[in-house]
Order: sequence, then C-alpha cells, then structure tokens
Amino acid sequence: MRPRYIYELSLVLFLCSLSTLSQQSNTAYQKRVLEQAELETLFSYYAQDGSNAAVTGGEGTEELTDATSTIVLRMPLNEDDILTLDAGISAYTSASSSNVDPFDSRSAGNAFQASSGASRRDVLAYFNPAYVHSSKDRNKIWSANAYVSNEYDYFSFGFGGEYTYLFNEKNTEFSFNGQVYLDKWNPQYPVELRPGYSNGIIGYDPMFNAFQNNYRNSYSLGLGFSQIVSSKLQLRLGTEIIYQDGLLSTPFQRVYFADRADFFQEEFQLADNVEQLPNSRIKIPVSARLNYYWNDYVVLRSFYRFYYDDWGIRSNTFQLEAPVKLGEQFTLYPNYRYYQQSAADYFYAKDVALSTYQYYTSDYDLSTYTAHQYGFGVQYKDIFTKSRFLLFGLKALNLRLAYYQRSNGLNATIVTLGASFVVDSN
Repeated sequence: MRPRYIYELSLVLFLCSLSTLSQQSNTAYQKRVLEQAELETLFSYYAQDGSNAAVTGGEGTEELTDATSTIVLRMPLNEDDILTLDAGISAYTSASSSNVDPFDSRSAGNAFQASSGASRRDVLAYFNPAYVHSSKDRNKIWSANAYVSNEYDYFSFGFGGEYTYLFNEKNTEFSFNGQVYLDKWNPQYPVELRPGYSNGIIGYDPMFNAFQNNYRNSYSLGLGFSQIVSSKLQLRLGTEIIYQDGLLSTPFQRVYFADRADFFQEEFQLADNVEQLPNSRIKIPVSARLNYYWNDYVVLRSFYRFYYDDWGIRSNTFQLEAPVKLGEQFTLYPNYRYYQQSAADYFYAKDVALSTYQYYTSDYDLSTYTAHQYGFGVQYKDIFTKSRFLLFGLKALNLRLAYYQRSNGLNATIVTLGASFVVDSN
C-alpha cells in the first residue's frame, strides 16, 4: 500500500451547480439532467523527497514518483438518470518502499539509498461506477456507487450512496451519504523479520510477531448543508464520522526502540519491530466552504476543515482559491492551502519508543507538522465545442501545478492535466 500522504495531496476544486427546468410554449418540456455523454481524461504526476521514511523507522529517503491516468465517462440513460464509469491506473516508484528489502548486489544496504527490490515499484488499478437519479422536479437526487481497487499488497472493495434534497427554490440543500470499504492486506514485512532470515545474525532477536488479522474495514456517514445566501454568496457546511477497524498498522514500517541494542547488516539497521497501532479508529472532520462572487471576472472560494480522531490528532486546513476570468475562454486559478496537525499519541521518532509500550509508530504522517501548498492553474473552455477530437467535441482543458512543503522536510511537486469532451452528435 502506497504511503498515506499521496492521498492527502489532492487538488481541491470547489464546483457547485444546480439543476434547472425550462418550458417551451404551452407544452411542458423536461430538460435532461445531462444532455450529452461526456468524457473526461486526467493525468497527474507527483514527485516527492524527504528524509523521514516510515519504512526505515523515521529516518531515510522518502523519494517517490507517482503517475496516474484516469478516464471518466458520464452517460445519460434518460431524462433523469446518469451512469458514470470512472477507471484509472496509478504506477509509482519509491526509494523508501524499496527498502522493505534493502539488500541487493549493487551496493550495501542503506536507509538513504534505494535498493532494486521488488517493492520499489507498484501499480494500482481501480474501477468506480456510479448511478445518479433525479426526480422530475429536480429537487431530489439519489445516487449509488461501488469501488474496487487492487495493488500488490492491498485490495479494496467499497460501496455507498447519497441522498440530496433541494428546496426554497433550490437555494437550500441538504445531503446525507454513507460509504463502506471492506479491504484486505497481503502483508509484506521487512525482509529481516521474515521466517529464517535472522537465524545467522548472532544476538539479533526482534520482538516481531506477524499480524493475525489482514482486513481493514471503514464505515462513514456524512451530512451536508448548502445555502445560497445572496446573489453573490454561497455557504456549504459538512461533517462526517468515520469508523475503522482491523489491521490499521502498515506491516512494512519499521520501529527502533531506545532500550534495545542496535543490529546492522551492511550499512542498514535491522528492525526491532514493525509499527503497532490500535485496531480501531474514529475520525470526525467538520468543514465549511464559502464562495463569493466578486464580479464577472473574479470569484473567491474559501475552505476550512477541523479534524479530530481518537488517536490524538487534531488538525486545521485552510484553502483559498481565486479564479480569474480572462475573457470567455480562459480562467486562471491561483490557490493556497495551509495545513497544521498535532501528533498522534503513538508517534515516536527513531530510537525514542520503549519496547514495553503497547502502541508505537515512527510514521511522520502521524507527527506534528505544518504544511503549505502553493498552486496555479489555467483552464481553456471551448464554449461551443467547435474543436473536435475523433468523435468528441472539446469542452475544456485544465492544467494545474502545485508545490507542497512540510515543516519536517518533505516536499513535493504535483502536475495535473485534464481534458473534458462531449459526444459529437453531428
């Protein structure tokens, strides 16, 4: 399973839309929720570096690259129903993950160098279909979705749904959603903790026992409220409760104890154990979005989220984006994101935790840190979809760039390129 922070570094778009109705002459005409099938393609490239790799106990290279390709097809089934097919593939190369087995014939094992082990690369593939139904008056919307993904050491299956109710002439909206993920590990342990490996190392006696469970389940319930306050101001509030149980530790992340002797093979320190975390977790994020229409050229989009969990983490996220229109076709998207969190109760830097503790980790994703993300994007919109690509009319092109920087030394660059098309009906 790839590191947690890849999922944290997503570029957030605050897009809000409302369905409308129309009439022709004296005959009622039901406008379709989606007039034509639409196709979206997305490619993103992510590259990071740092020196606090969890695979090597909180010290070592965090160099990683990830390339993701996604395709989304939205198809109107009739006036009221839409089927969405979302599929993608993500391939990454990680110097830190390669050190699950740091010993190869090219050079001595070292936490700050990549090995040529099989764990250096992985590919994730996913498929996410969804079905959306709108009532005839477009005031009630319900949806159902499924999710399945697979990578070398992790399989995920999920399903869920959402119900949305609009009233007050569609100026007010309530939503309720639920999601379930039933995941399964194929645990990959550090090479020195595998059966028979350490027999020839005199005195080396790690505290390791393989995990008995290999599942991880997640359940979430969410509520949302949206209000158009005025012709220029829109507010959205949301909260969610997430419960997880099962194997919440990552099997290949090493821990080194302060009260245990150090053992080395080549230049690599052998693990005292892998991280041990509770088998349950409750997460509660509460968020607010405020969008202000300044004028025909500038919109201010703000976002704030407070996060709490029963592992001791408290975090605050603030993001501001200011789309600037340059005529009918081009829009610029400068944005900034700030993030701050406290450490989990079970986080310890390398050689700080004691072997008598019940829970411990040296994963700096669970440490105290602040982070800044600076981003810029540009969108080209073909209003009349005059441009053609095979059977599709170009709807929009998007390019986004972002630079992410943590106070603990991790930094990353993210490039995202997207294109959306409508089916050429001519």
